[in-house]
Amino acid sequence: MSNRTVGFIGLGFMGEGMATNLVTKGNPLLVMANRRREAVERLLALGASEVKTPAEMARGADVIFLCVTGSRDVEQVIEGKDGILAGARKGLIVVDCSTAEPTSTLRLAGRMEAQGVTLVDAPLGGTPANAAAGTLQALVGASDEVFASLEPLIACWAATIVHVGPVGAGHKMKLLNNFLSLGYAALYSEALALGQKVGITPDTFHSVISKGRMRCGFYDTFMNYVIDRNENAHPFTISNAYKDLRYLALMADSVGAVNSLGETVKNNFAAMAAAGQAEKFVPMISDFIAAQNGTKLKD
Repeated sequence: MSNRTVGFIGLGFMGEGMATNLVTKGNPLLVMANRRREAVERLLALGASEVKTPAEMARGADVIFLCVTGSRDVEQVIEGKDGILAGARKGLIVVDCSTAEPTSTLRLAGRMEAQGVTLVDAPLGGTPANAAAGTLQALVGASDEVFASLEPLIACWAATIVHVGPVGAGHKMKLLNNFLSLGYAALYSEALALGQKVGITPDTFHSVISKGRMRCGFYDTFMNYVIDRNENAHPFTISNAYKDLRYLALMADSVGAVNSLGETVKNNFAAMAAAGQAEKFVPMISDFIAAQNGTKLKD
């Protein structure tokens, strides 16, 4: 239980689970409706209070968690009309759990610091099921002092909390993490399609890879769709994946880094989004790449 009032903006599939853990573990919680009014109603029933704008939340909260789509959304919530900065009191801490562009994060942090507000980045690892269970991973960018003050609150919804460095480091590490996972998605998809073309079925492929060193948690959720056709095995959209890979490219460009594999992975997701399938989930890229090869993984 905390004597700090916590705000939460972004009650999507991940955010609702995180906010639920915060309020059920004794933290006074302020919430705000955006796209999922039903999530607000469920949280109000658990004891949360509702505010109408980020500015109103900033006037009443000590810590605000954000879990929105990306940097443009974060900027709007913080800097927009009736945004957090319009109502922020000195000492407020804003924790951005979105996957965001590091250059935007650092710019916002500087502007907020000038107003006495601290920005922390704490992007997530895991799934909505992990969010509901309170077992997410958090990659935190903050000073040592701020990290220590926030760790008990983050522990309400995260089982693994890694302090990766100062503000901005969390978002940098998250982009590297997502590059690996989305790279796996593209690699699995191409291997599965090639296998199908040469007579190695997805079931045969899975019977080998699932018992070897190449198996991992991401593989399990990805193949839960491929083999069992569980459409909600990994509910992360192609549009979000494409956004994260664009952010990775911007980060690489900002330091003059060669990122040729990143560009290749990004273009797989760009092609699927351009084909009108942006709201499908990441494991479904296996079907898209199979179709490009003139085959199907499952009937």
